[in-house]
Amino acid sequence: MGIVSPGFSGRRQTSGPKLPPGQYLTQDFPVLSAGPTPRVALDSWEFAVITETGERHTWSWAELQELPAEEFTVDIHCVTKWSKLGTRWRGVAIETLLEDVETAADFTLAHSYGGYTTNVPLDDLLDGQAWIAYEFEGEPLAPEHGGPARLVVPHLYFWKSAKWVRGLQLLLEDEPGFWETAGYHDYGDPWREQRYQGD
Repeated sequence: MGIVSPGFSGRRQTSGPKLPPGQYLTQDFPVLSAGPTPRVALDSWEFAVITETGERHTWSWAELQELPAEEFTVDIHCVTKWSKLGTRWRGVAIETLLEDVETAADFTLAHSYGGYTTNVPLDDLLDGQAWIAYEFEGEPLAPEHGGPARLVVPHLYFWKSAKWVRGLQLLLEDEPGFWETAGYHDYGDPWREQRYQGD
């Protein structure tokens, strides 16, 4: 990686009461990514959960579609300061994927097609807080927004919602991902403006 898209320069609007500090509303869905957009064929797509002992649990695209799916509406907040409210998604809750996984891990590292990684505490992916999403606003998730499937963790800055996700590595100790090793915050709570290390 190393190529970062130039960003988004939408017209800023007055912040509303639902916005975290420093954010502005947008009606668009800006595309920000590090590196080129991976194109992942559904017949070769695979999602893996890898435990701290190396045990692998995998799902093909067809197997993912057979799991119970949820429709959810959430606000999303990008570290570049745009927020988009009331976004509608469909996908599989992370706890559904972890139902038969035995682990003592407290941390996860999400891996994406294309090489991107980001770290999220395991507790932040459970209890209806995170999904592997494959539909956005009633349509298949477009590649530029992370399709065919992306992680969605709406209570954290959106760089934690890894596009083109292909797996979760369960870890006993925290391990920073792509942006975290470049100085972004390890946790990334938008309501506490945790944009960079030390915030």
